[in-house]
Amino acid sequence: MSETHTDNSKYYVPHGSPWPILGSVALFCLMLGAVSLLNDWAGGWALLPGALLLASMFFGWFHTVIGENQHGIYNRQVDRSFRMGMMWFIFSEVMFFAAFFGALFYARQFSVPWTGGEGVKLVNKLFLWKHYDAGWPTNGPAHIGGRADGTFEVIPAFGLPAVNTLILLTSGLTVTLAHHALRAGHRGALKFWLACTFLLGFTFVGLQAHEYGEAYRELGLRLSTGIYGSTFFMLTGFHGLHVTIGAIMLTIIWLRTLKGHFTPNNHFAFEAVAWYWHFVDVVWLGLFVFVYWI
Repeated sequence: MSETHTDNSKYYVPHGSPWPILGSVALFCLMLGAVSLLNDWAGGWALLPGALLLASMFFGWFHTVIGENQHGIYNRQVDRSFRMGMMWFIFSEVMFFAAFFGALFYARQFSVPWTGGEGVKLVNKLFLWKHYDAGWPTNGPAHIGGRADGTFEVIPAFGLPAVNTLILLTSGLTVTLAHHALRAGHRGALKFWLACTFLLGFTFVGLQAHEYGEAYRELGLRLSTGIYGSTFFMLTGFHGLHVTIGAIMLTIIWLRTLKGHFTPNNHFAFEAVAWYWHFVDVVWLGLFVFVYWI
């Protein structure tokens, strides 16, 4: 069936749905589990109830929206509202990561030098850490995380992070090729390049998980390793979560292409995921430069 309704004079008003409230409950349970895990109140199992509820919500809501779309309920007005909604969502994600990048910048350029006694903040050096080394990366306040002596090692930029950078940049190319194939009506090429994209995404996540394990076991780098450990794992961890979500969405889009969904002129669901994926690519470039390299 056509993806958009031919009657553009009426706007589709969604019917009652249980998915928003289920999503709210799922996020509450997930955050409660995360708090329990970080405070050592419970093990990793604490995240399971929220994760299962969230997965159920996504499955059910996607099924509902895809079904409405395939039955031609949506028209061009709805399509425009979807596009604006996705734009604002990506903007909110930009602000989300800007907050963490801002914390990294503030710590590196202001807090650490002030704590070391630079400028008018000399009182900090006199009354807090007299022998504090204000270089970056820092484990300050010292002896909190990492090894017993408070030391840790950073992950070299031109190792696994460089490989992951190449993987994500390649995935940005493959999703673009898939989009061109869709617009040209080449369904075989669309399926191939889209499959390459989500496989590259899951490969990135797997390599990052390996990197985290090495950081914890061998480098003494942990979330509790001072301000560097906190900013490192918050930035890279949330980015990894976004890559995981993006790869799952790409997989769903690929399954839809196998069922014959999308046409060269009507394929906003594909475009929305492609926008999101390109955003994830750009964020990683910022992480590679400012977290790993510089």
